[in-house]
Amino acid sequence: MNEIKLLKPDHWKSYELIDCGGGEKLEKFGQYITIRPEPQALWQKQLSEKEWLALAHVKFIQKGSHSGAWKKIKEMPDKWQIQYRHEDLSICFNLSLTSFKHVGIFPEQAVNWDYIYSQTKRIGQGARVLNLFAYTGGASLAAKAAGADVTHVDSVKQVISWSRENMESSGLKDIRWVVEDALKFVKREVNRGKKYHGIILDPPAYGIGANGERWKLEELINEMLSEIKLLLDEKHFLVLNMYSLGMSPLITENLIHTVFKPKQAEVAEVYLPAKSGVKLPLGILARFEN
Repeated sequence: MNEIKLLKPDHWKSYELIDCGGGEKLEKFGQYITIRPEPQALWQKQLSEKEWLALAHVKFIQKGSHSGAWKKIKEMPDKWQIQYRHEDLSICFNLSLTSFKHVGIFPEQAVNWDYIYSQTKRIGQGARVLNLFAYTGGASLAAKAAGADVTHVDSVKQVISWSRENMESSGLKDIRWVVEDALKFVKREVNRGKKYHGIILDPPAYGIGANGERWKLEELINEMLSEIKLLLDEKHFLVLNMYSLGMSPLITENLIHTVFKPKQAEVAEVYLPAKSGVKLPLGILARFEN
């Protein structure tokens, strides 16, 4: 087993985590600055409340366990765009102030977009990539930009529409969109004898599929990974993100090694460095290639 390390994105020019603490984070997306809840930011803010409010354009006010509303402090649009660029990779995200505190992007995932882009290039012409629990599609865009045949699976139709907008804004085309429960789709692909060179999955702690299927990470992750193993081509890469607070790097490492037995796997805690000096942890990452 390998040393578990810390990993952060290094190439953002249009995103910055300014500060975090007190259960919130202060972030700059393009020219607009947001305040959003962040349950992992248990420490004190490094900047004062007055400094936060002076910088921010908008603040999310939590109204229930899963929803709320945005309060505008300064004038800004409800929708805007940002670009992610690194070397030959250039992709565009359409951001939006949603009622679920999200804006349509997880900036820490840039560590994976670079990896997915380079691994897809390594595999070369004919690379087939499957993105599960795919959200607004940053990983799908990175694979497609590298020339892959991409299948993007998410159980929420509105999120698929958002992903399609991101594809079009990035000047890309022909991603295959699938609105379905991820585990059900994977099992069907196994039965069809399908193979993929790259598989990316971002399973939530809890989820509901397109037809009411129940997903609980602790109960189903072993089954999901065992099925995915059957879909991997001989030449391949895999990326697994674990956001659940109950998951640790060691649990993730054990899952990867017991199911796939890779020669070498990278396991890391992903974080965003704040301009104020603190580090915000944002999940566990495991990835390997053959």
